[in-house]
Amino acid sequence: MALHNSRGSLLITIENKMAILEFGHPASNSFPAELLARLTHEIQELAVNPAVLILLIKSTGTGVFCAGASFDELLLISNQEQGTAFFSGFANLINAMRTCPKLIVGRIQGKAIGGGVGIAAACDYVLATQDASIKLSELAIGIGPFVIEPAVSRKIGKTAVTQMTLAAHEWKTAHWAKDKGLYASVFETISALDNAVSDFCTQLTSYNPQALLEMKKVLWQDTHHWETLLPERAAISGKLVLSDFTKKALSQFKK
Repeated sequence: MALHNSRGSLLITIENKMAILEFGHPASNSFPAELLARLTHEIQELAVNPAVLILLIKSTGTGVFCAGASFDELLLISNQEQGTAFFSGFANLINAMRTCPKLIVGRIQGKAIGGGVGIAAACDYVLATQDASIKLSELAIGIGPFVIEPAVSRKIGKTAVTQMTLAAHEWKTAHWAKDKGLYASVFETISALDNAVSDFCTQLTSYNPQALLEMKKVLWQDTHHWETLLPERAAISGKLVLSDFTKKALSQFKK
């Protein structure tokens, strides 16, 4: 099933007990609100699909995995309600990934920025290439990685998140991300990555389905409060995005 329009693309393929969700957007695979909502909806649908045992999240192309929030859409936000609604898109996506009873594998072929790092962190197991460096640039545009922070901290710890957040212009390498626990393995080429993803997912689908479901519960234990925490964080970002500092910074970044 393919869902395409000017707001980005989302391709869903189900084969061998695995659902592949491939998202894309012309602007470095960034996320406008509509694409966030579509991806969230598809994860919720696949969560109850008996033909699916695991999910694989990937993006189109050989370049950037995900540039996070759409700058075009951020610039159009004119009030607190719109701002909160936009960032709630990331909150809803991460909560859908968290509560999905199926294990989610991430394939990261290139750089991940902001919300892209959050999506990688919300996956249960991530494989990446050596080009998949990461950056949390939110402070540089006057906001912060508030919505994705719980997911990223859960994977790499508060200290590493602090290093990434405060050094908002600094890229961390894929090997740094692996050392901190965001990536399970890093490969030299996309071809090697795809071979490893195929082998790993095939192995995963051969396990006892009930054991996989129970394992997912264990992995996300003590995160029930995210149901309210992430929307609260979205409201913080929704307020900050209205500041003159952020509007000016976004305009400069866009240029």
